[in-house]
Amino acid sequence: MLEILTAETIPFRHGFFTRKGGASSGIFAGLNCGPGSSDMAQAVAVNRARVAEALELAPDHLISLNQTHSADVAVLTAPPEGKISADAMVTATPGLGLGILTADCQPVLFADAKAGIVGAAHAGWRGTRDGVLEATVAAMQALGARDIVAVIGPTISQAAYEVGPEFFETFTDDDPQAARFFANGPGDRMLFDLPGYALARLRAAGVAAEWTRHCTYRDPERFYSYRRTTHLKEADYGRLISVIRL
Repeated sequence: MLEILTAETIPFRHGFFTRKGGASSGIFAGLNCGPGSSDMAQAVAVNRARVAEALELAPDHLISLNQTHSADVAVLTAPPEGKISADAMVTATPGLGLGILTADCQPVLFADAKAGIVGAAHAGWRGTRDGVLEATVAAMQALGARDIVAVIGPTISQAAYEVGPEFFETFTDDDPQAARFFANGPGDRMLFDLPGYALARLRAAGVAAEWTRHCTYRDPERFYSYRRTTHLKEADYGRLISVIRL
């Protein structure tokens, strides 16, 4: 059975899907929805069909992107022909499922209940730093959104996100105030608070935002994690999917 996490603040059909209830096996065991993985294509197709059914979507209306850690946003009025390279989507069209694939990066779902506009963003450290969240908000506002809420789904927590001094400098060279999102780790290592950083940027953009507080790294039964896979020296990893629709 699928396990779907939801947020009361989002008024439309949505879900942060865990890895439970899927057709994949081996290191992908569960609901791997990433066609870019080396998992069997048939298993991924079955998994995505189950997600579409759970949200009452036509299978070809469950849309995902060729995610490139950019700040690019696609505005959709119909299912696209072919794959779009971007890291966020917005729409005011009912029946389109905006799907974000992650395995430690942040899936962020956006909604404006009054305007009837939704968005979804893939926000890793690079995309968040480069403005993908603000770009998503701006794209929704261009469609008429004025009262936007956002929820960050399962992502890597600060306690599990160890980085080096050069990573710290990448943020603080541009914005010394970003130092508050880092804590001391072992030796010269530091611990980065990715969801805290994203929440601060969303709130600065005027968005009411929250995090579900689920850590992908520390819960292997429920979530895929790129960093955990790297530490275990596994060959590949599955991708979680988070979806919102009107």
